[in-house]
Amino acid sequence: QAEASVVKLDVLETLLAERGRELSAGDQSLAQLMIEDSDNAPATSLWYVVGGAARIRAYNTKAGLTQTTPSPCVVCAGFSWPGWGLSTTTPADQIALLRRLITPSSLLTGTERDYALSLLENVTPSERWGVSGGVPAQVTVALKNGWLPLQGSSDWQINSVGWISGGGRSYLMAVLSTGNPTEQYGIDTIDRLAATIWQDMA
Repeated sequence: QAEASVVKLDVLETLLAERGRELSAGDQSLAQLMIEDSDNAPATSLWYVVGGAARIRAYNTKAGLTQTTPSPCVVCAGFSWPGWGLSTTTPADQIALLRRLITPSSLLTGTERDYALSLLENVTPSERWGVSGGVPAQVTVALKNGWLPLQGSSDWQINSVGWISGGGRSYLMAVLSTGNPTEQYGIDTIDRLAATIWQDMA
């Protein structure tokens, strides 16, 4: 399915893998805006900084993703949104990407993983929906959401991926939903699903 803004997690991990300790103050500022505010302009800038689809694809191969295809265009004909949102993925690949942030490996250092998680844990309140649905406030949730009208305003792609840790639980969750009649419908659906999973994990 289309990634929408959850592709920004992939951009962030690729950036850290490529630059790591050499991440400039400017890049850090762009990364913060891209993740915490889901700002599209910084995401487009960092898409180019990391080397675009080719470098993201190379990182994904190292990370074990097998069904994710970065968009070949940023400005796509007949599409008014940034084309990187049309990158495609699967929930399994998103889980693999999240796992790279909570499991030590040769791809990202502990410092880099902590940095990425700090951004995901501080997403602006208005965008803290989805996998955080029904989760108590004292529980840590590191998440990235995405929303994109694919055809007019009656076919919304609504996605939410993240790590939920606390209250005796620790799990990864990735939900991709398409064909939603409105943005809010998709958000409410994932919120309810997340709340059910939180309860069932008890």
